[in-house]
Amino acid sequence: MSGARQLLLSLAPALPSALMLCDQAVKTILVIEDEPEMRRNLTTILRLEKFRPLSAENGRVGVEVARQEKPDLILCDVMMPELDGYGVLQALRSDPLTVTTPFIFLTAKGEKPDIRAGMNLGADDYLTKPVNKADLLTAIRTRLERQAQQATPEFKPNFDSPKPLEEVLNLTPRVAETLLWLCQGKTNAEIAAIMGNSEATVKKHVLELFDKLGVETRTAAGLCALEVLSSPAAKRRGR
Repeated sequence: MSGARQLLLSLAPALPSALMLCDQAVKTILVIEDEPEMRRNLTTILRLEKFRPLSAENGRVGVEVARQEKPDLILCDVMMPELDGYGVLQALRSDPLTVTTPFIFLTAKGEKPDIRAGMNLGADDYLTKPVNKADLLTAIRTRLERQAQQATPEFKPNFDSPKPLEEVLNLTPRVAETLLWLCQGKTNAEIAAIMGNSEATVKKHVLELFDKLGVETRTAAGLCALEVLSSPAAKRRGR
């Protein structure tokens, strides 16, 4: 069994969470809520939990912000002036840029939202205000994790060239080549022999790519490389 094959099999359980790190370290969440205090409370919770919160005071503004910023998830009140939550969801689900963005409705106690209508439009969940912090964070993380799993690409990487790594990850040619061999399970000593470098030079390249990718382990760096090398553009290079 090849080193690359062994690496893929051993890393398979970690792919969704690791790809989330490669894709975007800080998740952006848009809060569309017309009540100032509720909007402020939600954005404060999200900021303290290391998310990047955005806010909109009504549905019309919310749609504009969503199209401009392309958030990773949207929290949206149902009952709002100008454009209600159902109108927001319908507008976003008809836009290719936001059609798959996770969407959670916020409803006030006593309201009887048309849950079936919301789900038919593509809502992912409903939360009742005032939202319990634990319930809010669980719902957000569950939807983000599911989104990452659905977006996980089929891993059939093309190892023919380091050029895609160089171009997509903005690496120097030598660092990109180091990453190409690293993601195939090669040790620093093996990479040094292949590239005609010293182990010290290879170690320097590895540390440089860790810094460039914002990762701390060879596993995380390898997963980022495999994602790039599995892209359609990378596969076309091998034809």
